[in-house]
Amino acid sequence: MTSIPLAEEMLLLAYDDQTGKATGSRIGLDLGMAAAVLVDLALAGRIAYVDGFLTVNDPTPIGEPIADAVLARAAEGEPHTPAQWVQRLRHRLRTRILEDLIERGVVRDVDETQMGVIHVHRYPTTDPQYEAEIRSRLAQALTSAEIPDERTAALATLLTATRMEPALRLPPDETARAHQRLEEIASGAGFSGGGSLEDSIVRPSVALVVATLGRAISAALGAPKPA
Repeated sequence: MTSIPLAEEMLLLAYDDQTGKATGSRIGLDLGMAAAVLVDLALAGRIAYVDGFLTVNDPTPIGEPIADAVLARAAEGEPHTPAQWVQRLRHRLRTRILEDLIERGVVRDVDETQMGVIHVHRYPTTDPQYEAEIRSRLAQALTSAEIPDERTAALATLLTATRMEPALRLPPDETARAHQRLEEIASGAGFSGGGSLEDSIVRPSVALVVATLGRAISAALGAPKPA
């Protein structure tokens, strides 16, 4: 199956398949999807983290409309920090991603009217194959000692930063191990299998982008509430 953008992967994980409603923190998801767009550009070798800023090192489009629009803006404008980028990109990003998923038949738009005037939209899953592949990939990474590929490692790190762990819906007997594994991946061990980032299958340039974006999201969301 052809991979889909990381931002779409995060959205599919966050929305309940049956009810079509988002779960978890709304702003956390929006910040995470904004970061995911930038991570896709880093994975494609288009942007890097240099001296505190995300900079363009190759303006060639990657073929994803949202990411390519961001790349063009980044190439023409002044450099921005990771924190500035996620705040700039999160506005209306969810709407654009949902529109793309609806157009491709992955989810459908259910428009309901409440109290006769208030329109409430739900987005139940139409094609479950994409989300099934995402969950299978994450489950493998989080419940085994295998080194995840850099794309899966990046996704796991963003899920940690946005506090989306409950969206993984893992069996109870796997939750503790998965939580530990998420922390390992987010801290860098999952990228390198316990070695240095330089020895990892994850490129150091990508790891830097993911790490700085993760910190920017965590700072924007503030300290987590006690359990």
